Amino acid sequence: MSAARLPARSAGPLIIAAALASLALIVLLPLAMVFAEAFRQGLPGYLAAFDEPDTWAAIRLTLLIAAISVPLNAVFGLAAAWSIAKFEFRGKSLLVTLIDLPFSVSPVVSGLGWVLLFGANGWFGPLLQDLGIRIIFNTTGVILATVLVTLPFVARELIPLMQQQGADEETAAITLGAGPWTTFFRVTLPNVKWGLLYGVLLCNARAMGEFGAVSVVSGHIRGLTNTLPLHVEILYNEYDFVGAFAVASVLAGLALVTLALKTLLEWRVSGQLAAGRRH
Repeated sequence: MSAARLPARSAGPLIIAAALASLALIVLLPLAMVFAEAFRQGLPGYLAAFDEPDTWAAIRLTLLIAAISVPLNAVFGLAAAWSIAKFEFRGKSLLVTLIDLPFSVSPVVSGLGWVLLFGANGWFGPLLQDLGIRIIFNTTGVILATVLVTLPFVARELIPLMQQQGADEETAAITLGAGPWTTFFRVTLPNVKWGLLYGVLLCNARAMGEFGAVSVVSGHIRGLTNTLPLHVEILYNEYDFVGAFAVASVLAGLALVTLALKTLLEWRVSGQLAAGRRH
């Protein structure tokens, strides 16, 4: 029996080493190159990239989009997960499918969908133009595109968590006389707070790094509709490599912070699920 276990044991370190080598080659090396190129001309060259007004306009727009799209998707995801996990109703499977749809559709296609709806030659574009409302090639279009591609993140984190917890605590609270809103804020929400934060974190990371859908609807107007990823592309195409990688390092830094927070929240969520199984 020991001879039968020996190949598996000896192959284990090799598999782990191969996995770590792949991660280093695919993830760590490109990330390290971003920071190396950003500081190629030293700290003065790095900081010079942030003297441009267009860079700060891109940073402000990126933060604005995240500040709007993330709360919207948090509210939607919480309501959708609560409905799917706690109640039975007709069309439930259709709702789950629609929530997953942005995962399966290319972001570029999502952006084109908004153009077909609200563009100058779209279904509602001429009517909106007559009313003086501009969506495509405007901040509003960028927000709509970001909301669509980040829609599933919060809901998809909360649905399995709520299904695992069941509805026993909510039923007990209602039996004791608690109203629907009291039950939600006193029972449901505290039970899913770490899962909610985890979903919000992933949603925020995608919102700040989205490129495809935003590129279609933004029009690439410098200082107005360019987010950080679009601004990096423009700087790179203009052969300002140090500036492009300096701005990209901001996104990379945000990704590292997100990874650290994600690891912490995964630990809290796994602990919450384990506690739920014990009860």
